[in-house]
Amino acid sequence: MARFVDRVVLHVQAGNGGHGCASVHREKFKPLGGPDGGNGGRGGNVVLVVDAGVHTLLDFHFRPHATATSGRPGMGSNRNGADGEDLILHVPDGTVVLDKDGEMLADLVGPGSEFVIAKGGRGGLGNAALVSKARRAPGFALLGEEGEQGEVVLELKSVADVGLVGFPSAGKSSLISVLSAAKPKIADYPFTTLAPNLGVVEAGETTYTIADVPGLIPGASDGKGLGLDFLRHLERCAVLAHVVDCATMDPGRDPVSDIDALEAELAAYTPALAADTGLGDLAERPRIVVLNKADVPEAAELADFVKPEFDKRGWPVYIISAVARTGLRDLSFALARMVEEYREAHPKETQRRPIIRPVQVKERDFAVSPDPATPGAFVVRGTKPERWIRQTQFDNDEAVGFLADRLARLGVEDELLRLGAEPGAQVTIGPVTFDWEPQTPAGTDVVLSGRGTDARLEQSERIGAKERKFARRVRRGLEARAEDDADQGGDTGR
Repeated sequence: MARFVDRVVLHVQAGNGGHGCASVHREKFKPLGGPDGGNGGRGGNVVLVVDAGVHTLLDFHFRPHATATSGRPGMGSNRNGADGEDLILHVPDGTVVLDKDGEMLADLVGPGSEFVIAKGGRGGLGNAALVSKARRAPGFALLGEEGEQGEVVLELKSVADVGLVGFPSAGKSSLISVLSAAKPKIADYPFTTLAPNLGVVEAGETTYTIADVPGLIPGASDGKGLGLDFLRHLERCAVLAHVVDCATMDPGRDPVSDIDALEAELAAYTPALAADTGLGDLAERPRIVVLNKADVPEAAELADFVKPEFDKRGWPVYIISAVARTGLRDLSFALARMVEEYREAHPKETQRRPIIRPVQVKERDFAVSPDPATPGAFVVRGTKPERWIRQTQFDNDEAVGFLADRLARLGVEDELLRLGAEPGAQVTIGPVTFDWEPQTPAGTDVVLSGRGTDARLEQSERIGAKERKFARRVRRGLEARAEDDADQGGDTGR
């Protein structure tokens, strides 16, 4: 059974970056070959691309998890790891990307439009790329970063020139079936149409698309019935056509009251894409009134009676019968003229920029603030420090020293001193908390030591736990008494 899915929740995971390699070149008669560790490969991105051959989000309904491949680690002999392959996800034209809070990330309109929904992690640098004047043979490499992951919502908003608006069973599906080659489901009960139907209409030299969407009832703008599912597919329509059932037997309904109820719902609904499409609110779109089911004598009389009322509003009125196929030619050409007027007033852009996510401008690369949970502790936030933490091998002293150099050059150490941080204070960056030692100045020559170690980290004027314990025992007189006992024991032995 064919299904139309226009809203899905997608879980995405970009590829992780490959780790850098710490390697030393080994070759006969070349004892000092130097570092030759390669860089890790970049993780693959998750990319959405508009494909004209895709018309629904059904694939993502059954496969809601998308994971790109990770980059390969670097190797010796200056061999870089391979980059992860990007995962291309094909979506239909008119797809809108929302985050979990409902904020719009992208509006994808036009074949070929694309959006990187999750970026792959950067590959770590190998030790060959970390060589400097002070560090000739690094004994460490940088770790690859993790790829972005998250949850997004994909919504499909139909791309059509004309949208049919009307109560359930007003004859919208019948009308689109006779104007185009579309074959929607037609029945004599309300809400037969549960998913939008698109049709292509040719009127002279003009070709336009027409959308038949689920029926509208009072309260649709608040989500009643299929309201929001209905209204979402009208946001991109340039022309709205009111399809009115003139043969309805429901008490309290007539063409004028039906259209007034529809207009109230259109005015209450604010399109999320108004600023992007340039079409304005739904209440401001061009209107045309289609009085349907004129093949019934009572309906034809009612249509002639209410037509002057809509003429006063300045809306074109057409009396038709979708079943008898009368009045359709004039209606199709009238819609074609309205669509042409819109196209002349809104020429197509040569290049569309689908990304509308704002980028926050940062004044500084980092920020230091006191830790509210621990007195005397501090928290460092920022893109660079947090990325450097993720790249560091904390079981390698030389890598930790390299991290200290980078933080000092960035100005983190000066900011900690300005805020009154004491040696040994706890500093948290990302998921890592460590004791801060200001005695590892950046830019100084690195003392030669074994690979994977940094002698500067061993230089500290802090009194260790063993020394503090000894001093406490001295203050209590325990150490002097122990020495006297040792002396007396020595004399007795002699």
